Amino acid sequence: MRPRSAGVGATTWVVADGYIPPRSSGPEPEMTSHDSICMLNAGDTGARVLVRVYFTDREPAGPFVLSIPARRAFHQRINDLHDPERIPVGTDYCLVVTSDVPIVVQHTRLDSRQEANALMSTIAFPVSPQELPGFPPGLSRG
Repeated sequence: MRPRSAGVGATTWVVADGYIPPRSSGPEPEMTSHDSICMLNAGDTGARVLVRVYFTDREPAGPFVLSIPARRAFHQRINDLHDPERIPVGTDYCLVVTSDVPIVVQHTRLDSRQEANALMSTIAFPVSPQELPGFPPGLSRG
């Protein structure tokens, strides 16, 4: 019998450096320039994740709703988010990722605008829900 796991991580994460490069080189879709959020739900309960996208010159987009099954990893290309709207390429943005159970969030960018590709990855910043104004209703503050 496997011991139960409450999971690891936090319920609110911030990615402060979002930018989808507007051009790509190499085979599609593998080498399409993109940003991704890579998430781990190590707990025994599925995660309901909301992604809000903040811009420098307009109101936020979202929430984009994602589900991550228990004990699974999930990679979401920001380029592929489309409901309620697509995120524009070549535009600076930031993300706030909230979950109803603890998860871990990592941000990755593939910039293939030139043949010498660049790959950047960094852990997102975990935030205590009490520090974030406008916390979404229905998600736990604990």
